[in-house]
Amino acid sequence: MYAIIETGGKQHKVTLGAKIRVEKLNASIGSDVQIDKVLLVSDNDQTAVGTPYVENMPVCAKVVDHGRGKKIRVIKMKRRKNYRRTQGHRQDYTELQILSVGDAVLPVAENLSDVVDTDEEELIAENGD
Repeated sequence: MYAIIETGGKQHKVTLGAKIRVEKLNASIGSDVQIDKVLLVSDNDQTAVGTPYVENMPVCAKVVDHGRGKKIRVIKMKRRKNYRRTQGHRQDYTELQILSVGDAVLPVAENLSDVVDTDEEELIAENGD
């Protein structure tokens, strides 16, 4: 199952469990975000196309990280006039992990931090460190 969503003026194709980078959202790390601008939802045998958006089929995602993209250099130059200007730009982004598309939900453990902490403690106990 996949969906095509719109956020930040761009369209993204998302599937369950996928991580995508979108324009920066005002949400804290670890919080859940619901995206209502869903343009298309497709299962193996059915496809729902919105006019312009699909009703009652939100995409839920979890904010994994905030960051800045690679630096882009903008150069202006006028020939024979000794005019050269250089400017850099880094775009802010938010990394999302897709938890659900419509009715389909990603099967995840209830509390992932407990699972990770338990494994680390068992490894430390086995090694004697």
